[in-house]
Amino acid sequence: MKFENVLFRFFIIWYICGVILLTFDLLPAWLEWANAVFLILSGLLAIVYFSKAFGRKAGYVISMVIFLFSYIAEFIGSSYGILFGEYYYTNRFAPNLFDVPIAIGFAWLMVMGTSHALANSISAKKWMQPIIGACIAVIIDLVIDPVAFKLKQYWIWEEDGVYYDIPFSNFLGWFIVALILHVFILFFSQEKNILWEKRMFYLFVLTITMFVLLAATGELWLAGILTACLAGLTLYAARRRKSS
Repeated sequence: MKFENVLFRFFIIWYICGVILLTFDLLPAWLEWANAVFLILSGLLAIVYFSKAFGRKAGYVISMVIFLFSYIAEFIGSSYGILFGEYYYTNRFAPNLFDVPIAIGFAWLMVMGTSHALANSISAKKWMQPIIGACIAVIIDLVIDPVAFKLKQYWIWEEDGVYYDIPFSNFLGWFIVALILHVFILFFSQEKNILWEKRMFYLFVLTITMFVLLAATGELWLAGILTACLAGLTLYAARRRKSS
């Protein structure tokens, strides 16, 4: 069996165990590192997707740029309050490098892999795909940020905002970073890989589902309902174009 298929199946097993433990608040404190592993596995799946869609060499280049660019953006953001707003990471999402969790770079890989696959399915117009992809990235953050901040305290916001005390600059920053990375991806020629495109759809659905469940158990109703509705519309748009 190929490594990427083993990786995908291992991710599914890890995901199921994680959803059960997190939803029913059964995750012990000593097992908090499992959340970082979930994001690392998600990011590795995105790397496989990019290597399948763009070829191994180009896929690795894309993945490396996404990881480094997003990590540097997060470092600058958390250190100087530029782009996202005033915030800092705690040690609950360790290991950290330069005060930024390593898992954050893999989280951005997951966000870019899923949003690219969906944007590519929603519109055939290349110039539209970065905009759509950036919007999908923000949709993902609409539930990730409240859960990670309010329930898990993986990072702490030092300025207020209307949406769960999260500043608007955070979502604008997400849009800008995702938009730049999606534009960068346009410089590479892509080949269709139906299997891994579907797996990115599954990754998107599974990630959204887990965080929506966590939002519900933590009574973050607006984040859960809003994200579920927007994610549903995104999937509907992708499927509608495929069937047309």
